[in-house]
Amino acid sequence: METLDRYDLQILAELQADARLTNAELAQRVGLSAAPCWRRVRALEEAGFIKGYHAEIDRHKIGLGVLAFVRLDADRNTGESTRAMEDAIRRIPEIVSCHYISGAGTFELQVVSRDLDTFSQFARQVLINLPNVKDIHTSFSLGEVKASASWPLAHLKA
Repeated sequence: METLDRYDLQILAELQADARLTNAELAQRVGLSAAPCWRRVRALEEAGFIKGYHAEIDRHKIGLGVLAFVRLDADRNTGESTRAMEDAIRRIPEIVSCHYISGAGTFELQVVSRDLDTFSQFARQVLINLPNVKDIHTSFSLGEVKASASWPLAHLKA
């Protein structure tokens, strides 16, 4: 699957908005019958466009009131030391996102925690002790303006 047509794009948009749609509901919304719609969804999954289906959970409702943005500065930027750092980061559930960044620093993390005291303990016991960490710089979210698990699709339309 190299190109996406209007039906594929509609399927992706609808599933981003509500992944709990039944195949019949999805087919009706995109203007296909059930069998072709199901085949397209399977093809999108197999081609890697759809990576999975997830429940969106309110972090505040589960007691994770702090969202921190943490820049990690690496001591060395060699292949082996960077891989060790990546592997360690992947194993820590409080780190919900990690990106290589340009400019100052090596990684930008999003870290969740119950409160500032818990975050402080986590930073001093876990983050600063990750392999190859030279320094950490933290900023805290003071309020969320926009958070979306949906990707824009308009650029894919012919």
